[in-house]
Amino acid sequence: MPEFNWEARTAAGDLRKGTIEAANPEAAYAAIRRQGLNPTKVKAKGRAIKISIPGFSERVKDKDIVVFTRQFATMIDAGLPLVQCLEILSTQADNKTLGKTLDTVQNDVESGASYAEALAQHPQIFDELYVHRVAAGETGGILDTILNRLSAYMEKAMALKKRVKSAMVYPITILAVAVGVVAILMVFVIPKFADMFTGMGGQLPALTQLVISMSNFAASYKMVILLAVLVGIGILLRRYYATARGRRRMDGIFLKAPIFGSLIRKVAVAKFTRTLGTMLSSGVPLLDALDICARTAGNKVVEEAVFKTRDSISEGKTIADPLEETGVFPPMVVQMISVGEATGALDAMLSKIADFYDDEVDTAVAALTSLMEPMMMVFLGGAIGFVVIAMYLPIFKMATLG
Repeated sequence: MPEFNWEARTAAGDLRKGTIEAANPEAAYAAIRRQGLNPTKVKAKGRAIKISIPGFSERVKDKDIVVFTRQFATMIDAGLPLVQCLEILSTQADNKTLGKTLDTVQNDVESGASYAEALAQHPQIFDELYVHRVAAGETGGILDTILNRLSAYMEKAMALKKRVKSAMVYPITILAVAVGVVAILMVFVIPKFADMFTGMGGQLPALTQLVISMSNFAASYKMVILLAVLVGIGILLRRYYATARGRRRMDGIFLKAPIFGSLIRKVAVAKFTRTLGTMLSSGVPLLDALDICARTAGNKVVEEAVFKTRDSISEGKTIADPLEETGVFPPMVVQMISVGEATGALDAMLSKIADFYDDEVDTAVAALTSLMEPMMMVFLGGAIGFVVIAMYLPIFKMATLG
């Protein structure tokens, strides 16, 4: 069915834009009027050429979910029926996978399911945290408020993830350049020097002989074997990390690692406090909120600490004491949570902790970047300088003897 881009005015005079499927422009005008809007422009949408690969679908990104959530909250707040909101957003979604999913959700809601139950059928797009918060919003009759809070939470989580990833881009790029340059020197340049030195005769300096041996190794089948061994080790480590025991051990090592360990801990604390605070402010029970926080922690050590805390709370303890006993969370975090419990403002205190640790992550990322830059430059310069000096030593030696 053809698609049409449209513009319309609300009863209050606000301009709205969108896309709609209809048999012809007249049908599009009629469909827009049924939404309570006054259409001012309807134009056939140009068809984009897309290549579809069987078995593959467009991935739904966090940004797509945030945009949908904000639009949905605005439409609910404006008083539009839930089913109509889903119908409009499913046709307007830029991401086709999300559009098809929303269409399925709409059908489930029309069949009698609640909105949260319909979303829960698509865990690959809407996670437990999202579904539980929607359920709390439906129960409390404040779905638009909950959705606005949820989109704000997701935006902050995306920003945190982006900052951490951006810190890794520079050192990885420099390392890749260094490895590439050294590989080219070893495979293509050093053999030329080696042939020249062989023709001159005499004993080569130890440093030069070492580099030539490394070049011969890099150009031989032994290098292929080494690469195969490294790939095999990587696969084994990946499989080991996929087990509960392996993930627990490696996540524990990550938390204790120099330089990066502190950053990983701060990210984990920021994520835990942000998630828990958001869940509690939405009316989700504490035990359910902790259960979701544990399963979305992203670190097995933190996950087990939160589960232990949940078990202790179910036995009648406060949240601060078992958190302190785990030894995972910094004392300041535990003390602030204790104050939040005592004052009855735990959700607000958790949000303050999350804001503080977001700033701490920013500071740690900036410090890490400033530390890695000179280290990477020294590594790059040292690696290339080592090879150059090794190749020029025989020439210097000949000049001295001459």
